[in-house]
Amino acid sequence: MAKGRRGGFPGPAGGNNMNQILKQAQKMQEQIAKAQEEAEAFTGEAEVGGGMVKVLVSAEHQITSIEIKPEVVDPDDVEMLEDLVTAAINEAMRQVDEKTAEHMGKATGALGGLGGLGGFGF
Repeated sequence: MAKGRRGGFPGPAGGNNMNQILKQAQKMQEQIAKAQEEAEAFTGEAEVGGGMVKVLVSAEHQITSIEIKPEVVDPDDVEMLEDLVTAAINEAMRQVDEKTAEHMGKATGALGGLGGLGGFGF
């Protein structure tokens, strides 16, 4: 009576399949690392109030510059200036997040092709 194999991957084909999955996973990991590195250069820039307030934000969500036109500075309406600055910052941050998510989505879009590994958060 022949003894059957128990556990593991069946025959050489199973091993080759696993090697292929591991190669694909490694390639995807490299693509994600490259995409993350590229995303570090993204910026968000927003102008509000007809260009009266302009904000530039880095990929790390750091405000790198704020420009305020002198004519928007009204000592009797500081609240309007605060609202404009807040709106510009929020829009610039949203842009950075959107660009990063879109870019990373492109890099990870092929994950479904990793033999079903995409469902495990890889």
